Amino acid sequence: MASQIPDKIDTLFINCHVATMTGNALSIIEKTALGVTGKTISWIGKEKNLPDALKIRCQKVIDCQNGWILPGFVDCHTHLIWGGSRSNEFEMRLAGATYEEISKKGGGIFSTVQATRKASKDELFISAAKRVAALLSQGVTSLEVKSGYGLNLETELKLLEVIGQLDKTFPLHIQATFLGAHTLPQEFAGDSDGYIDLVTKTMLPAVKDQKIAKAVDVFCERIAFTLAQTKKVFQTAKDLGLKVKLHAEQLSDSNGAALASEFSALSCDHLEYLSLSGAQKMAEHNVIAVLLPGAFYFLKQTQKPPVQILKDLKIPMAVATDLNPGSSPVHSMTLILNMACVLFDMTCEQALLGSTINGAKALGLEQSKGSIEKSKDADLVIWDIDTPADLCYLAGFTPIKMVMIEGMIHNNNFN
Repeated sequence: MASQIPDKIDTLFINCHVATMTGNALSIIEKTALGVTGKTISWIGKEKNLPDALKIRCQKVIDCQNGWILPGFVDCHTHLIWGGSRSNEFEMRLAGATYEEISKKGGGIFSTVQATRKASKDELFISAAKRVAALLSQGVTSLEVKSGYGLNLETELKLLEVIGQLDKTFPLHIQATFLGAHTLPQEFAGDSDGYIDLVTKTMLPAVKDQKIAKAVDVFCERIAFTLAQTKKVFQTAKDLGLKVKLHAEQLSDSNGAALASEFSALSCDHLEYLSLSGAQKMAEHNVIAVLLPGAFYFLKQTQKPPVQILKDLKIPMAVATDLNPGSSPVHSMTLILNMACVLFDMTCEQALLGSTINGAKALGLEQSKGSIEKSKDADLVIWDIDTPADLCYLAGFTPIKMVMIEGMIHNNNFN
């Protein structure tokens, strides 16, 4: 049914079809009208039910020319601030080297950490801004960015400051996550417990004091940190009032998902080696599963995340780019949607839900982002497509007609 008519409409979209992403489905409404007042959605219903008085109350009417309106994409897992390049490692992988072999030789995250520490805040901002602009141009309206390429107090804070600067500069919503426990820095070789002490006793209190991160992440894996070390970081984060999330079960089953569930984590991400018991814990504690097909593709992995188990347990599945220099230098959400369908056997509906409302859930933003509902933020993308499935099928093609974020138009390709 149509919404109650508001006293004022700033922008009215007509001649459109809408996939609202409500009720765990595309929830399509064809031949729709949608009203925006201020920053939020104020009216949605069949255009044939549109009262004549409503157009009179509108400051602007936009004919969508039979286009589709979907919620803006929510990219809930990225590492998009870094220094240097790792294209040489791409060539090493093509020659047969594994992610772990490259890491043990001082490559991987170590090379990025070194370059990031050397880079100035301005240099990091300039390079990261190009990546944010690319995501915005392709329909991303909410974005998570992790630190984690500093691995010392000074650089981690620098990265979080750059995230804050990006949030102020760009119209999309950018949410910061502290990932100080990304890997063991070389200066702490052989002393992982000592580094975790630095993270918990020095870094986390500083992050909390400066109010520059919403959540805390850890890479719990055999090449990173143990369950006991992860638990110590999580407990400190919880004591400081910060949410937690986890890089879990990417390369092996470390039982990280179960631990994260005990702390009511926002999400567990990657999950290629997730066990049934770990998934059951996630379901019990309402933890979102974030699937990252870009890393799966780029690392030539063969162990798929257990999508059917997640579906059977009714665990919401989010999909994100995992944009980073080493394992997923992918700047396109529509390409990621295609990968999710082809590589992970997700349906188009599941992938689209994963990049909108379930991505919002993974960031704790589902009350304001990720679906088209009255009183939610007007984060909308108008697409020149025949059906929402085109966004999964057309592998990286982004035929956007308009992007609106919190009621403001930031990209308008209508003639």
